[in-house]
Amino acid sequence: MNDAAYAPPTDPLRLIHADHALVVVDKPAGLLSVPGKGADLADCLISRLQAVYPEALLVHRLDRDTSGVMVFALTRHAQRSLSAAFEARRTRKVYRARLWGHLAPKEGRVDLPIGVDWPNRPRQHVDPVNGRAAQTDWRVLGHDADGTCRVRLYPLTGRSHQLRVHCLTLGHPILGDRLYAEGRARDYPRLMLHAESLRLPHPEDGRGVGFTAPCPF
Repeated sequence: MNDAAYAPPTDPLRLIHADHALVVVDKPAGLLSVPGKGADLADCLISRLQAVYPEALLVHRLDRDTSGVMVFALTRHAQRSLSAAFEARRTRKVYRARLWGHLAPKEGRVDLPIGVDWPNRPRQHVDPVNGRAAQTDWRVLGHDADGTCRVRLYPLTGRSHQLRVHCLTLGHPILGDRLYAEGRARDYPRLMLHAESLRLPHPEDGRGVGFTAPCPF
């Protein structure tokens, strides 16, 4: 959570896909994926979704300030199957982001382990001793005149705050990141990170299915 009071957006649910096994939603920035601690943090995406699909079950999460594609299971079998696919890295996740500065070269990989920064929780940091392996590929889409750049990020692992920490480590924090960015890089109306697409095996027959949500920035 950042230093602002929790004031989730009131946007209606944006459904991307639904069938008998799963439902896919375009999560707005500023809305928790699951409830936080305390009544003031009860409003979240899964509770809103369960008002329409009472059987909806959690499979994965996005940070509160990240927008984009989230998939939920509609049966216990689907939840087990989808969770196993994430664990075994049989999913392909693509994110869009805007970064401070002009990242070079045009593409590359960050391969640095990440762990909890215990004195500064919930921050994470690169921890070569106790951290868990984390890899992120990137591709630059364009450099903007205001000294920022647009990128696609391809996480190969799913560590907490992985993209935010890896971009910071590159020297190019994600714009609007109240937890990791400093100075003018923080001064944006939202975290400029969006889960653009997700591809995974369908829990019923294993066929590859993909879902996308247009980037709002």
